[in-house]
Amino acid sequence: MKISVCVLPGDGIGPEITAQAERVLAAVAERFGHAVEIRRALIGGAAIDAVGVPLPEDTVAACQASSAVLLGAVGGPKWDDLEPALRPEKGLLGIRKALGLFANLRPAVLYSELAASSLLRADIAAQGVDVLVVRELTGGLYFGEPRGEAVVDGERAAFNTMIYRESEIERILRVAFEAARRRRRQVCSVDKANVLEVSRLWREVAARVSQDYPDVELTHMYVDNAAMQLVRAPHAFDVVVTENLFGDILSDEAAAITGSLGMLPSASLGASGPGLFEPIHGSAPDIAGQDVANPLATILSVAMLLRHGLGLEAEAQAVEQAVRTVLGRGLRTRDIATHGATVVGCAQMGEAVLAAL
Repeated sequence: MKISVCVLPGDGIGPEITAQAERVLAAVAERFGHAVEIRRALIGGAAIDAVGVPLPEDTVAACQASSAVLLGAVGGPKWDDLEPALRPEKGLLGIRKALGLFANLRPAVLYSELAASSLLRADIAAQGVDVLVVRELTGGLYFGEPRGEAVVDGERAAFNTMIYRESEIERILRVAFEAARRRRRQVCSVDKANVLEVSRLWREVAARVSQDYPDVELTHMYVDNAAMQLVRAPHAFDVVVTENLFGDILSDEAAAITGSLGMLPSASLGASGPGLFEPIHGSAPDIAGQDVANPLATILSVAMLLRHGLGLEAEAQAVEQAVRTVLGRGLRTRDIATHGATVVGCAQMGEAVLAAL
C-alpha cells in the first residue's frame, strides 16, 4: 500500500515531536511492506514567519493531495499581539474547514504504568480507563445562526443558536458506531433530551441509526450524569458520542482524569478525503528545542492515523504495543516521570519506540 502523509510540524515543540512520529511511521510502514511518502508544509506561527499567513494555499493543497495529515502544534506568545485573523490558531481552524472535518475522536487511556499520575482515586484507577469520545465538530452552538448581541428591554443581551440537522446527527453517530465495532461494541450517546428539543431529535436519530448496528449496544445518558460517571466509573464507558459543546467539555474531562496530557492523541475526520491527526497538548514553547518534550501522544496519533485514516488495524496495534513496551521498561519523559523511572529526552524516547517496533 502506498501511504502519502503531509506533516505539519507547526510551532514550539511541534517539529521535535513530529520528527519522532515520522520515524515511527516509516518504521511501521517498512515492517508491514508499505511505501510511505512524507511531505512537510507550513502552518501556524511558522507559516506566518515565512509567508505572512497562518495557512498558505500550498499547505491546503498538499494536505488535500495526501492520504492523511499529521500535525504537531500551533501557537505561542511570539504571535499573541497579532490581529485575530492572523493568529496561528486560524491555521488550525482553516485546515479543519478546508478538509471538511466534522468528527473529532479523542481517546483517553490510562496506562497501568502511569496510574500514579491519574487524578482518579486509586481504586477507580485500578479498574482502568479506555474511553473514546466522539465529538461533532462543525455544528451546534459554536456555529449555529443566528448569533450575536441585541438590546432587550434597555439592556444588552447576547444569544447563540444550537441547531442540528438530522443528517449532521446521523453522520457523527455512524462514525461512533463504526469506531465501537473496532473496540468493545458499546456506544453511549450523551444529550440533554429532558430539556432540549435538539437533544430529543439527537436521541431519536441515535435510536434509528443503531438499528443498522445490531452488534453494538446503544445507551443514552444526560450530559450532567455523564460528566459525573466519567469520574465515578470511567471503566464503564467504551465510545461516547455527543454534540459539539458537550463533546468539548467531556473530552477535556476524559483527558484530565488520565493525568497525562502528553500521552493523548486525537483524530479529526470528514466524510471523505484525508483526516487530521494530532496530539491534544499545546506547543509548549517554554521547552521547545530542549529535547525534553514527550513525543508519545504524537506517536500514538500515528496509530490513530493508521487505524482511522488508512484502515490499517494491525499496524496501529503494533505502534500502540511498542509504546506500552517502552512504558513497561520504565522509560519516561519529564512530564510523566514517576519515582524510580528512567527519564529520557524526546529523541531517546523515539529511539526506544523504534527499538520496540
